[in-house]
Amino acid sequence: MAGPTAMRLSSVLALLRPALPLILGLSLGCSLSLLRVSWIQGEGDDPCLEAVGEAGGPQSLDSRTQLDQSDEDFKPRIVPYYRDPNKPYKKVLRTRYIQTELGSRERLLVAVLTSRATLSTLAVAVNRTVAHHFPRLLYFTGQRGARTPAGMQVVSHGDERPAWLMSETLRHLHTHFGADYDWFFIMQDDTYVQAPRLAALAGHLSINQDLYLGRAEEFIGAGEQARYCHGGFGYLLSRSLLLRLRPHLDGCRGDILSARPDEWLGRCLIDSLGIGCVSQHQNPGQQYRSFELAKNRDPETERSLAFLSAFAVHPVSEGTLMYRLHKRFSALELERAYSEIEQLQAQIRNLTALTPEGEAGLSWPLGLPAPFTPHSRFEVLGWDYFTEQHTFSCVDGAPKCPLQGASRADVGDAVETALEQLNRRYQPRLRFQKQRLLNGYRRFDPARGMEYTLDLLLEAVTQRGHRRALARRVSLLRPLSRVEILPMPYVTEATRVQLVLPLQAAEAAAAPAFLEAFAAGVLEPREHALLTLLLVYGPREGGRGAPDPFVGVKAAAAELERRYPGMRLAWLAVRAEAPSQVRLMDVVSKKHPVDTLFFLATVWTRPGPEVLNRCRMNAISGWQAFFPVHFQEFNPALAPQRPPPGAGPDPPSPPGADPARGAAGGGRFDRQASAEGCFYNADYLAARARLAADLAGQEEEEALEGLEVMDVFLRFSGLHLFRAVEPGLVQKFSLRDCSPRLSEELYHRCRLSNLEGLGGRAQLAMALFEQEQANST
Repeated sequence: MAGPTAMRLSSVLALLRPALPLILGLSLGCSLSLLRVSWIQGEGDDPCLEAVGEAGGPQSLDSRTQLDQSDEDFKPRIVPYYRDPNKPYKKVLRTRYIQTELGSRERLLVAVLTSRATLSTLAVAVNRTVAHHFPRLLYFTGQRGARTPAGMQVVSHGDERPAWLMSETLRHLHTHFGADYDWFFIMQDDTYVQAPRLAALAGHLSINQDLYLGRAEEFIGAGEQARYCHGGFGYLLSRSLLLRLRPHLDGCRGDILSARPDEWLGRCLIDSLGIGCVSQHQNPGQQYRSFELAKNRDPETERSLAFLSAFAVHPVSEGTLMYRLHKRFSALELERAYSEIEQLQAQIRNLTALTPEGEAGLSWPLGLPAPFTPHSRFEVLGWDYFTEQHTFSCVDGAPKCPLQGASRADVGDAVETALEQLNRRYQPRLRFQKQRLLNGYRRFDPARGMEYTLDLLLEAVTQRGHRRALARRVSLLRPLSRVEILPMPYVTEATRVQLVLPLQAAEAAAAPAFLEAFAAGVLEPREHALLTLLLVYGPREGGRGAPDPFVGVKAAAAELERRYPGMRLAWLAVRAEAPSQVRLMDVVSKKHPVDTLFFLATVWTRPGPEVLNRCRMNAISGWQAFFPVHFQEFNPALAPQRPPPGAGPDPPSPPGADPARGAAGGGRFDRQASAEGCFYNADYLAARARLAADLAGQEEEEALEGLEVMDVFLRFSGLHLFRAVEPGLVQKFSLRDCSPRLSEELYHRCRLSNLEGLGGRAQLAMALFEQEQANST
């Protein structure tokens, strides 16, 4: 028996021999871990445990038991949300940008020191060359009464003394922008700044330091350490340095006498904080490079390395020289960008050869995303056909319309670019001349840009002068550039919205439904909004002995006031034979302050919190008016209704349909309708005054009869007119009353809205098919 047992043991050991190191390692690790735990949790005296025992009472339990019991105090407790119904509801106001809530700051603010003599020349040239590169550009002058050019923000202080101007400029920057920006760049209006390089330099500097960076100059008679930054080449001040300097400005203004603002600032910084100007910070890559332009020097012929790498060029004697400098540096940046693109394309070719697909995986053009791949027939991007004179995809649905405006210029640029590329590729052997465009196709790819396919009839000329007509097809792509955020005035969601509802006698029956929707969407969530009912009586309505067509509306309004104490619905009564939207808006506009935000609604509008917030955000005083595009449900007599629950899978709803609001039969965004809009009273009054100035007498009366409020803003206002689909505005099907007094364009839009709102193409085709079947039988 010993023999077989020994054999089995040896075989088991042979199997376990490869795993013995792992088993020994695990055993050793577990033993050391247990030994370490026994050392840490030993029974030795611990002053912390003794203190816990003394505070908790008699030492009847051991220290480990007391620690286990104390752990129960650290268990999380869920506190349920409870709102006292007796306290008023307080709505949480959201900021427009997330960086406002996070306390984030912009990177760079630029301040330009100018004067009345150069405000309309050099300052304007600075504004046109660098303003679009920075989030904020301010101009400071010491003379009041200077005429401010359009698009420039000028701060006048009223004193030309250097110390006063510089101290007031720094005080203004600290007071109004000290909490919003990391860096402040101060320059003169006779300085040209290479904005992209300056922005890149500021982006690589650390903000947690006191830095005074520019072209360092020595004071006369002072040591080498006492340096100031020359104002002609501009200089950077960090936010932390500006905050430290602010308490010393008044003292420096009285103690330091200097004829130049830059020297005064340098002496103030050295005397109060002991900080001088530096031209280089930390490493050579963070060096402020500048170039002094000699008199009568042509920027086009300048080839020195100091000029080509400069951040700032000074002095600039006139505006034309500023524009020439900007042209030269823009061309240099463009050449550098093209060189980088070529290098990246070469790297892509080299790396693609190592991929599984090889060179077949290269997309054209190199470095741009591949064309969009549709996953269904609904995602196929269509091509638009055009010639040099006409396009065959028109906005109004017409089969053919003239090619004009920006589209014509874009097509012409594409043809010229194609001809230029062909000549660059085949010269000097061949030279091409365009005869005409045979066919043109274009489509917009959201992943790439605008794609063109052109069939060109060309005349090819050889080096010997032989000519021949050729037809060639070329493909071009206008790629999407970098997406940028447009600067917009700041707005908040705390603005009160004044809803205006014009009602005619024919619409009185639908008004109670609007009031109920107003109560549910505005009064229940306690939105900061009011409602004004504009009751429009006809010539023979509501008079003596005639019934009041708005009795039900007034009763519903009174019931709403009873249900919501403290809320009052205002209503105005007007009498008009043929009321127009502009005339009715004139009546309401006179009853409200100029800073009122109007929401012009219809009886089918269903306002809600999201709709009101978008009204507040998109209507900007002095800048933009907003006219949303509502979703119109189809005619329920033609559109199929959604089957009841449990009857099978629901058919897919069209885009914008909201089943919870009854849009089971589908619908469409009615871009033909423009009766709903958000705008400020001051903007409306300005547009109305311009209409009255441009049109007088009978012409004005006729225009008011055939115009809507949106047309007034479009034709007689300099504001941006913003139209966008609004999924929160869902309207039931209704046929609009198209007044014959409207202009021909408005009447056509009204009729087209009614026709398109009947149903989709499939639904209309099914209705016609059923009608033909019924007629045939």
